[in-house]
Amino acid sequence: MRCKRLGIGAALAAGTLAAGLALAPGAAAVVPQSATIIADCGAYGGGEATLTATQTGTSATITLSSSEITSPLALDADSIASTLTMTKAGGGTTAFTGTKNPAMAAGDGVSVGPLTGTVAPGDSLEAFGGSLQMVIFGFITVTCTAEGAQSPGPFVFE
Repeated sequence: MRCKRLGIGAALAAGTLAAGLALAPGAAAVVPQSATIIADCGAYGGGEATLTATQTGTSATITLSSSEITSPLALDADSIASTLTMTKAGGGTTAFTGTKNPAMAAGDGVSVGPLTGTVAPGDSLEAFGGSLQMVIFGFITVTCTAEGAQSPGPFVFE
C-alpha cells in the first residue's frame, strides 16, 4: 500500500510540475531580431550595418556589426565604450551601453556589443534619429547616425 501512495504522490508532483512549466511565461521576444541601417560616421566613413536584438524580460541587448564601417586602428577586445541611442515611437529615447567588442586589426569591420538596455513591453525602437557613439582609447569619439529608417522596421519588444 505504501508503494502505491508513493507512486501516486510522485505522479501528482510530476503532473503539477509539468502543468506549472506549461503555464510559465516564455522568454520575451523582439521582432524583428535583426535589422539593417546605412550609417554615416562622418570623417570615419560609413556604410551598411546590421543590428541584432535579443530580449529577456525588461533587459535587452543590441549588437552592431558591419563589414563596411572599418576600424581606423588596431583595437584590443573590450576597448570601445559604446552608447547606442535609439528613438522610441511616441517620443523619447532608449540607450544601450557597453564595452564589448572583439579585437580588431586596422581596416577590420567594426563590431560592438552586446550593448545592454532596459525596455518595456510594447516599446518600438528605431535607429533613425538616434546615434551610436564609440569612445576609443578614452579620447577618440566616433559618432554614427542612420541615414534612414532601419529595415525591415523598428524593433518591437514584448
